[in-house]
Amino acid sequence: MDETKKKILVVEDERNIANLLSYHVKKAGYDCDVAYDGKTGLDMALEGGYDLLLLDIMLPRMTGFEICEQVRMKSQVPIIFVTAREEDKDKILGLETGADDYVTKPFSFTELMARVRANIRRSSGEVVRRPVQKSGVLRVGGLEIDRERYAVTKDGEPVELSKKDYDLILFLAENLGTAFTREELLEKVWGYDGYFGDIRTVDVTVSRIRKKIEQDPARPEYLMTKRGVGYYLNGR
Repeated sequence: MDETKKKILVVEDERNIANLLSYHVKKAGYDCDVAYDGKTGLDMALEGGYDLLLLDIMLPRMTGFEICEQVRMKSQVPIIFVTAREEDKDKILGLETGADDYVTKPFSFTELMARVRANIRRSSGEVVRRPVQKSGVLRVGGLEIDRERYAVTKDGEPVELSKKDYDLILFLAENLGTAFTREELLEKVWGYDGYFGDIRTVDVTVSRIRKKIEQDPARPEYLMTKRGVGYYLNGR
């Protein structure tokens, strides 16, 4: 086996879908393993060695949400949910548990593999997002974004953020006051071509961050919406 190949784990109990996913993953040039239940998938994921996980949510023995939570305690391997559950509450929960993205069935395999490639490139450092000062603290009102500790505090209190939440708020803080469209954020923060990204992923992430940093998420003071454009961080 070519040791330079990236390895992907598919956790999916519907064998026809699992086989299709495995086929397209291998066709794209990756190695692929498949688990047909949640407990086996978790055991395989925790053994390490994978460059990305594709998880269904409704699985025998353990849900995809539970797998994601436990993997996140030990690893920042990219995780994409591939599921028939498309309600925003499920997407929010999926991203809340630490997933990097969420793709709903039916989906385009071209789109899915574009997201897979983008997440693997970013995770492996193949994509250099922009020149960034690696150290120091950015202060925006009562928010402090510590680039050395990858941490955010509000009025001195720690704010629990996922890696993607942190990436988004850091990007907006580095471009304070500048509004970006959802498509631009998918490109600059998620690493996606806007054509292949789901702009709802941005909206869900913004909504989740607002619940953590705003006194009243319905009337935000930090993470603002510019009507007709997109989102920006307010320097107050």
